[in-house]
Amino acid sequence: MSSSLPKRVLLSITSYNGPFYPNGDNTGLFYTEALHPYQAFKEAGFEVVLASETGTYGLDPHSIDKAFMSDADFSTYNDKSSDFSQALANIRKASDLNPEDFGLFFASAGHATLFDYPKATGLIKIAESIWARGGVVSAVCHGPAILPAIKDAKTGKSIASGKTVTGFTDLGEEQLGVTQKIKELGLVPISEGAKSAGATYKEPPGGPFDDFSITDGRLVTGTNPASAHSTAVKAVAAFNSA
Repeated sequence: MSSSLPKRVLLSITSYNGPFYPNGDNTGLFYTEALHPYQAFKEAGFEVVLASETGTYGLDPHSIDKAFMSDADFSTYNDKSSDFSQALANIRKASDLNPEDFGLFFASAGHATLFDYPKATGLIKIAESIWARGGVVSAVCHGPAILPAIKDAKTGKSIASGKTVTGFTDLGEEQLGVTQKIKELGLVPISEGAKSAGATYKEPPGGPFDDFSITDGRLVTGTNPASAHSTAVKAVAAFNSA
């Protein structure tokens, strides 16, 4: 780890909380994609600050489900005095923060990130600063939607250019029944965004919901909710090697 990098994580949260699903349900933060990284970073001794572009957030109701949450996750969710619940309750606005206070950026997700991350200038500025100072940028599931917009100051290209990344798969979108909705709304799927940024997009060797994450230098990405913890653990390892 570079001695100049603060051991502090900016854990980004989507600020979009509006209609998306075919049944009319809203999308928003996918709960465990922030909870599990938060826990991994805290266990590794990092300070963690949660921030969104607007300083607000809402949950994706589909993420509060036994298919994605353990009993321990539900316990944290229901305990409004837990560290994570308090962090969410005190979420910061990205533009109010000093980018140089952070050494690691982690983009949590939810389909909502397809709406706001590509133009989230406050979050992007923090990520670019971290990258320019030799820090680590990481993202899980739909979090890589922010990567095309994060530029390397030396090249002017996305930090994903020339890198191998992963993220939520097209097959996963089909299985969730939202492929057509993504097209109708003019949103950019993760695989397409990665390729537009000059990255090589890699799917998990198993199914679209299997734990899978990739480290390529100082860029770490994960495929889905099951990958949130492993992505954070690999981001810590990359930070310690930076």
